[in-house]
Amino acid sequence: MPSDLTLINLNMLFMRYGEQIERERHVPLGCLYLTAALEDAGFKVDFRDYQLCESGDPFDVETFLSFVANPAPVIGLSCMANLLPFTLLAAKALKERYPDRKIVLGGVGTKAVEDKVLSRFPWIDVIARGEGEETGPELLRALAGGKLAAVHGMSYRHNGSTAHNPDRPRIRNLDGIRFPAFKKTDLSRYQGYGMMTSRGCPYPCTFCSVVPVWNYESYSRSPENIVEEMALLHHEAGVDLFLFQDEFFVSGKKRVLAFCRALERANLDVEWKAFGRVNLTDEEMMRAMADAGCLELRFGIESGSDRVLKMIRKGFTAAESMDLIPKAVRIFPRVDAFYVWGFPFETLEDFNQSLFQMVALRMMGARILPSLLSFLPQTQIYEQWGRNGQLEFCPHLLPEFVLTGHEIVRGSHVELPEPHRRYFELITANPDIFPGFFHFDLAGNVLPKLELLQRFGFYLRPELVAEANAESCGAHSPHLS
Repeated sequence: MPSDLTLINLNMLFMRYGEQIERERHVPLGCLYLTAALEDAGFKVDFRDYQLCESGDPFDVETFLSFVANPAPVIGLSCMANLLPFTLLAAKALKERYPDRKIVLGGVGTKAVEDKVLSRFPWIDVIARGEGEETGPELLRALAGGKLAAVHGMSYRHNGSTAHNPDRPRIRNLDGIRFPAFKKTDLSRYQGYGMMTSRGCPYPCTFCSVVPVWNYESYSRSPENIVEEMALLHHEAGVDLFLFQDEFFVSGKKRVLAFCRALERANLDVEWKAFGRVNLTDEEMMRAMADAGCLELRFGIESGSDRVLKMIRKGFTAAESMDLIPKAVRIFPRVDAFYVWGFPFETLEDFNQSLFQMVALRMMGARILPSLLSFLPQTQIYEQWGRNGQLEFCPHLLPEFVLTGHEIVRGSHVELPEPHRRYFELITANPDIFPGFFHFDLAGNVLPKLELLQRFGFYLRPELVAEANAESCGAHSPHLS
């Protein structure tokens, strides 16, 4: 029976650190949730995870076309913002080779730039917005002969212009979503096994690119439903380490304690990692988490300046971070503290307060992961600071959250190899689609702060990279542990 859809995951952690390549394959939950929903609706899905392509250069277009040979009538591509440039050029090559196929973009990579993408890249037929479990089956029916105008959450071309159907309401009952279609891929080939315990976050942090995707609404799975999926993966695939990747796992003490009790009742020999929130976490909760197998807790601290924390609407103070993180360090084998630097309104006094806090927490045993601010187009901070043509592109420095794998990373310095230059030419030609790759006031804001970070050992200078085996800073840490 021929497939109705070829669904391709293009979210990859593929990094070039100097002369070495680091790649870490994570189970593609979003695509597998969508596949399960489509199969339940009677569609046949040809799922292909591009993470599993063994090529030393997966960004070679011919390599990609070989991986996607003989696709179904509809091709779905899922990507995040960092790989949107590659996805667009790969989609063009697909359309040239298979002009009769419909190409649908999904994932969060096109959030807030759907109209621009459809206007400038005619080989993209449809962009699917929001959760796909209900949208996906309706879209395939519409492409087979129905009307796209009736499908909520769709953006597409119509009569020479772009059309944007109303957003689809959020799925509130996450327990009602079928588990991901794990049997559609080889689980033994992955190093990271993520879990979705909730979708969305209600906190309005102005720099955050995730909460706008979920419309500032948050819904959670029941502890029993989460543990049931963990048991399935543990017993059938031998998974013994889980990463809870959602931002709002710690949504409240009662919920976290209930999850810990449910996991202990299941008597699974597993460990797990999660993200916490400073103002929602206390010592009793952390001890219960550690007793239930949590070996790493990650916190988005973002700044050591109360002035900056207030401006980005973080919801807690620097003093609260300094009270909680030392307690966490005494409880968990690993505590990560994420910081964002380079805010346009962050003075050097603000930044030095962050730097002081980072150094202090590092001395106490926390792992400090600073990341340069990325102006992704759906963020409030981009709306406020990035729309007036003030952003600059620097070919030697990119924010960590948009590192693509094309570039060669040497500490804070990046090199753009000639074979992949066209991807960055696409970025610089479309700054309003790819603002996350750009900076605000490179000379006066970014570079002076980078110099201070290097002085305190947070980013290696290019000339020192070959002499040290340092962890990468920011979002793209090459190892789970």
